[in-house]
Amino acid sequence: MFSSDYKPERPLKGFEHINRYWDKRMNTAAAKILPGECYVSRTGEMIVTVLGSCISACIRDRVIGIGGMNHFMLPVASSDSMITRPNAVNKELCYGNWAMEYLINAILKQGGKRERLEVKVFGGGRVLTCMTNIDVGKRNIDFLLNYLERDGLAIAAQDLGHDYPRKVLYFPDTGAVKLKKLRTRANTTIERREKAYLDSMVSKPAEGDIELF
Repeated sequence: MFSSDYKPERPLKGFEHINRYWDKRMNTAAAKILPGECYVSRTGEMIVTVLGSCISACIRDRVIGIGGMNHFMLPVASSDSMITRPNAVNKELCYGNWAMEYLINAILKQGGKRERLEVKVFGGGRVLTCMTNIDVGKRNIDFLLNYLERDGLAIAAQDLGHDYPRKVLYFPDTGAVKLKKLRTRANTTIERREKAYLDSMVSKPAEGDIELF
């Protein structure tokens, strides 16, 4: 919920479903995205997510300050039939190939230029202990690095891999990132959430430095 004295800017078309709120700690408007979601802003909002084996790419036009973040769970889906749908979300955007194209295209539609894109990437931790033979995080990282190299997009900052979840706060207007490494393994909330999303997908196919806080 927004505070009573805060009047939020209208979100860009196609992102009305995203949870937006006033973050009292950071004293700013914020949007929180979950696996399979993406958000793009041109009003200086903070974008927040928590990552386990998932990946988030934070991309912006560094000249005009329009940018956003995605959150995908698996590298590539076999069909591209969904990518032409203008409001594709959730199940489709859980796959890296759709999530990356969707985010970049949304920025370009708002006046961004590919040659001005700044890219920062996070996630891909080995946190799914229930999948000992498959490192989902590494597969996501390999996909992401290959995708960016193929598209000629350089990485300005990154924190990938390892065995911990992360909380990421991204400010598209400035490119600033606040990153919190969630080192405790006693809390299994992130692992359980990702396992539930993965089960659902199988059963229903379809320029600043990083600041630690």
